[in-house]
Amino acid sequence: MVFINSEGKFNENTYLIDGQLFRMKGNMAIYVIENKGVRLMIDTGESLSIRKTVKKMKEFGIFPVQKLLITHSHFDHMQGVGRLRELQNEVELEVFASENAVDNLKNPERMNKGFEVDSVEKVTPLKEGDIIDLNGLKLEIFNFFGHTHDHIAVFDEKNKNIFTGDAILDRYDRETFTPTFMPTDFNESELFMTFEKLRKLKKKLNSISLAHFGVWTGEDCEMIINEMEDLHHKTKESIIEWYSESHSRDYITAKYHEKFIPNSKIHTKENLTLLKWVINLLIIGLLNSGYMHR
Repeated sequence: MVFINSEGKFNENTYLIDGQLFRMKGNMAIYVIENKGVRLMIDTGESLSIRKTVKKMKEFGIFPVQKLLITHSHFDHMQGVGRLRELQNEVELEVFASENAVDNLKNPERMNKGFEVDSVEKVTPLKEGDIIDLNGLKLEIFNFFGHTHDHIAVFDEKNKNIFTGDAILDRYDRETFTPTFMPTDFNESELFMTFEKLRKLKKKLNSISLAHFGVWTGEDCEMIINEMEDLHHKTKESIIEWYSESHSRDYITAKYHEKFIPNSKIHTKENLTLLKWVINLLIIGLLNSGYMHR
C-alpha cells in the first residue's frame, strides 16, 4: 500500500485520524505523534469534529495530548483548540505555531472571514530550524510559506516523514486534488521556495502526510513531489483562462471538474457543491494576489 487513508498507526510513532471536515469522511487528516508517553497533535480540525476525534484518540490510547502544533491559522486547522482544551482540562496543552501565526491566532478574523473562530492564546512561537523533542524523537520545523505566510511543516527524520499541512497540494485520493493558492495572503514566490525546500528533502523522505488527505508513501510520495509545481501552474493558468470567459463559479467549477478530476468520487458531476466552495476560494486567492481582476 502506498496511499494510506485508513485511521490508525502508520509508522512507528504516528497515527492518522479522520477529522471529517464538514462532517465528510476523508477530507481532513489529524495526526498524532507519540514517543515514550509524550504526544504531539498536528492541527485540530473544526470545533464540530473534535469530540469524534477525541473518541478515536481514546480508542488508540493516545489521549490526552501534551502538545499541539498548528500548521497555519486557517479555521479548519485551529478552530478546535478551545474545545480540545475543555475536553482534556486536567492536562495542560502547549500550543506551537509559526512565529508569524501568533497574532493571527489571537485575532483569527484576519484569516477566517465568515467563520466563527475563538482567539488562541498562549502560543509557543516557532521558526525554521527549531526542534520539538518528544523524549528523544526530534521533529524539525520548516517554513513552508506561500499558501499562507504563517505555514510551517514538521519533518520527522527518524520515520522519514514530513507533515506539510496545506502547503504544497491537497490530494484527497488518486482522482481528486486541488491547489493551494487561497486567501487571504497567498504568495506565489514564497510557494516556489517551499516547493524547492521539499525537493531538497526528497532523498530523506519515504512519505508525505497531507492535511487534505492522508499519507502518501513510496512511489506516490515521489509523485507528489514531482507533480506539485506543475499542477500549480496548470490549475492556476486554467482558472485564469476560465475566469476571463465567465465569472460564473458554476462554469469554472464544471470546467475544473471536467479537465482535472473527472473521475473523482468525492466531487461527482452530480454533486459539485463542496468543489464550488473550494473553487471560489481559489478565485478569491488569485484576485487578491492580482493575477485576475474583477
